[in-house]
Amino acid sequence: MNNRIEEKFKELKMMNKKALITFITAGDPDLETSYQLVLEMFEQGADLVEIGIPFSDPVAEGPTIEKASMRALASGTTTDSIFELVTKLRTKTEKPLLLMLYINLVYKYGAEEFITKCQTTGVDGLIIPDLPYEEIQEVKAYAEAKNIYLINLIAPTTNEERLAKIVEGSKGFIYCVSSLGVTGVRSEITTDLENFYARIRKNTNLPLALGFGLSTKEQLKSIKGNWEAFIVGSKIVEVVAAYGKDSVEEVGKLVKNLKELE
Repeated sequence: MNNRIEEKFKELKMMNKKALITFITAGDPDLETSYQLVLEMFEQGADLVEIGIPFSDPVAEGPTIEKASMRALASGTTTDSIFELVTKLRTKTEKPLLLMLYINLVYKYGAEEFITKCQTTGVDGLIIPDLPYEEIQEVKAYAEAKNIYLINLIAPTTNEERLAKIVEGSKGFIYCVSSLGVTGVRSEITTDLENFYARIRKNTNLPLALGFGLSTKEQLKSIKGNWEAFIVGSKIVEVVAAYGKDSVEEVGKLVKNLKELE
């Protein structure tokens, strides 16, 4: 069986369209709202959705997503309840769903059991920001056996040798970090994105998705480099924080506006 991530990018390439990848923290403000948010984002044009598993020490996250994690944990969100959320979503959509999480959650659950649960519930890929490439093999073996894609991250500071090794073993797409530091909306991105794209592209034909700090349609249109996808997370989480259980419509409006970038 083909992975939904790969199939979605093939479909978009045939239509000469870019992918919009969106993110929410599961359980913020509650799991029922998360369920509605995912379906609304797909309805308004999101091509792939990342579902963040809340964690008490999210080292790659800025204040916006960190606070969302705290709210989600306070509402009683657990890893198992998020798997139940994915199962429920799979009765309504066949679009790609990814989990974004920290490696301690995988180890606590048990790597083999966690990956098996991903397969049985309908998860297509995992983004684990604090899993070093050098330590990926144990989790990767289980993931490959279950056709779950581990999405690797590359930063502007990644050297050429390491970059080549990372992309060699990658599947689905490459998560390209636009700026150094943690997640969060940025008014300006100072990285030479055209050069960053070219450095990665010469090493792989996989789709390249740019994330960290992206928030407006105007910003996406101004970005240099032929990126195949854009990832928007913190801006959506900000809207959820502002509107809570009434955020579904507002997030839908934002996603619809972002999707008009083609």
